[in-house]
Amino acid sequence: MEVLRFVAVDRSNWRDLEQLFESKGGPHNCWCMVWRNMVNGGDRSNKMDKKASLKSYVDNELPIGLLCYRHSEPIAWCSVAPRNSYRELHGESTIQGVWALVCFFIKKEYRETGMVQLLIHEAEKYAGKNGAQYLEAYPVDTGSPSYRFMGYKSTFEKLGFNFRHKVGKRRNVMVKQLQQ
Repeated sequence: MEVLRFVAVDRSNWRDLEQLFESKGGPHNCWCMVWRNMVNGGDRSNKMDKKASLKSYVDNELPIGLLCYRHSEPIAWCSVAPRNSYRELHGESTIQGVWALVCFFIKKEYRETGMVQLLIHEAEKYAGKNGAQYLEAYPVDTGSPSYRFMGYKSTFEKLGFNFRHKVGKRRNVMVKQLQQ
């Protein structure tokens, strides 16, 4: 794979996130707010409220995730931020300093190229640089009929994440201690 660039989303590249999310197949209905806390009493069923809520995080300089660029084109995203910016994920409650990695979106032509593994690696570095001691993820088993946007358990296992417990019928809580 050619040289890629991974950048935290902030005000300077918000338009790039909009471009990616509004592209064909993009998450323009959820705006990656399925698990994140809504801001300012927004309506979780209204896509414009979800977009405005995510933008509010950015405007308030709170972490929301990473964009991956190929040249100047945004091609992938992962939602990674302090766990307290999300609703209850039923994660590992006994550890502190946890960031949560909850969602991926990769443009179709870049899927199955190892992009998820690259995003996870970059999320680990980003979270660690910002004080996280642990990275928690909630992937599903291969073949799951839902929540595939959260990644697959086998991918996280290969990258050193440890299974902690099952949440519901599909999600697996997995944790990795980050190098300091």
